Amino acid sequence: MKELIQLKVNGQAYEVAVNTHHTLLEVLREELSLTGTKESCNLGECGSCTVLIDGIPVHSCLTLAVEAQGKDITTIEGLAEGGRLDPLQQSFVDHGAVQCGFCTPGMILAAKGLLKKNSSPNEAEIRKAVSGNLCRCTGYVKIVDAINAVATK
Repeated sequence: MKELIQLKVNGQAYEVAVNTHHTLLEVLREELSLTGTKESCNLGECGSCTVLIDGIPVHSCLTLAVEAQGKDITTIEGLAEGGRLDPLQQSFVDHGAVQCGFCTPGMILAAKGLLKKNSSPNEAEIRKAVSGNLCRCTGYVKIVDAINAVATK
């Protein structure tokens, strides 16, 4: 059964007919063609599908699209402005925190959620904030460095 829902994604309003059992991840990727949000485990274990809902990091593979109605959703595509990377995105590039890149969108959005709540986190707080995001390529050192570089001290 389909339901018509209104979503605000990256500042843009959408009206989408969705199956009530479809996840936000499915709607973002398949209906809105926002493929920066990665699909991997579909169990909430890896964090590759992390988006911000009202500024809070969530696993979009575990969130029904109908639950996101009326909320402000931010995906990795919504961070860059005016053709310029968001400072956190740029910091990931500058610090070599991007390797295969599969975890990067979710990692960056988890970090954005932290920095919105706490603009000056310590290393332990940074590590905790990204602990729900698995990276198989790095030891997280460069990721932590990149996040730390944009935190206000």
